[in-house]
Amino acid sequence: MVQGVLEVHGPAAEFFLRRVVGVFLKGGASAITFGHIVLGRDQRVLEMTRAHERVHVRQAELWGPLFLPVYLGASLWALARGGRAYEDNFLEKEAFKKTR
Repeated sequence: MVQGVLEVHGPAAEFFLRRVVGVFLKGGASAITFGHIVLGRDQRVLEMTRAHERVHVRQAELWGPLFLPVYLGASLWALARGGRAYEDNFLEKEAFKKTR
């Protein structure tokens, strides 16, 4: 636990991030947030992405059970407008803006 968030890394987390998330996002993800749980490929990645993922933890607190549908909807909306599913998702934009 770090700052009230369970951070998980290891072979299963790395497989999920590379292979499962990789089906939807080219190259997979370095880390991903599910409520107060953050999966990372390894400890170093968790440390590097901590501030960014904490923004998603706060977003999940705000949206509650709607967070994942809102996230997916924001990606679809970005694609429908000719944008990119990850980079133009308003939740990702907020996380990058607050951690730069």
